[in-house]
Amino acid sequence: MSLRNRTLFITGASRGIGHAIALRAAADGANIVIAAKTAEPHPKLPGTIHTAAADVEQAGGQALPVAVDIRDEAQVDAAIAAAVARFGGIDILVNNASAISLTGTLDTPMKRFDLMHQVNTRGTFLCSQKAIPHLAKSANPHILNLAPPLPSILDAKWFAPHVAYTMAKFGMSLCVLGMAEEFRAQGIAVNALWPRTTIDTEAIRLIAGQAARKQTRSPAIMADAAHWILTQPSRELTGRFLIDDDVVRGAGVTDLSRYRDPDVREDELRPDFFV
Repeated sequence: MSLRNRTLFITGASRGIGHAIALRAAADGANIVIAAKTAEPHPKLPGTIHTAAADVEQAGGQALPVAVDIRDEAQVDAAIAAAVARFGGIDILVNNASAISLTGTLDTPMKRFDLMHQVNTRGTFLCSQKAIPHLAKSANPHILNLAPPLPSILDAKWFAPHVAYTMAKFGMSLCVLGMAEEFRAQGIAVNALWPRTTIDTEAIRLIAGQAARKQTRSPAIMADAAHWILTQPSRELTGRFLIDDDVVRGAGVTDLSRYRDPDVREDELRPDFFV
């Protein structure tokens, strides 16, 4: 149940959930590739690939910060090559990077539509495609997409308010559905993880305002859930669409209050989309 000496390639790991997953793995002594766009300080967002790398090393891991736009195939190729050159291979890919715009059809510029589909669906597919030849050499290879569960029957309520975003996120989910079966025989696990409630990230602040952050859980719940998933035998856990609190409860966490503001009750937390 440890990620010691395992190499994780995490997209969008300079902040938020990706950063939290990186730090949890680093506590085991893992090698972390911080694959994100922010190489220089952003005027509105905290963290860069370099500050994240410093955090990883302080937490006990080894870090490789790589500036990469996952929409660019050449940049992804170079980032994967850098990871393999530094750490000798890749054991785990976490497709965390995402773009969001909660806008209706008439209010979604095509530039924003393209960004969401290029980052979410295409970026997930591209990073997976480039990592899989290296994952196939690992003793316990995993791909984890931060993607919502696919419903047995599509429900219009998830599409109507922001059809472009929902399509882009479900594209990540479809990658799980297809790739889990495609690479089952090779023992490469492909799973999805999604939060039950909103998570305290800068995205929530930008979308819903600073006050909304009190009604969230901390990214630590996603990090703990991801850690459990990524330490399971890859041939025994694949093709699953997992929810964070279900995972940590199954792993033995009985008190979820550690993941929320002590002044906020469980029933006051804001539910996330798609669950």
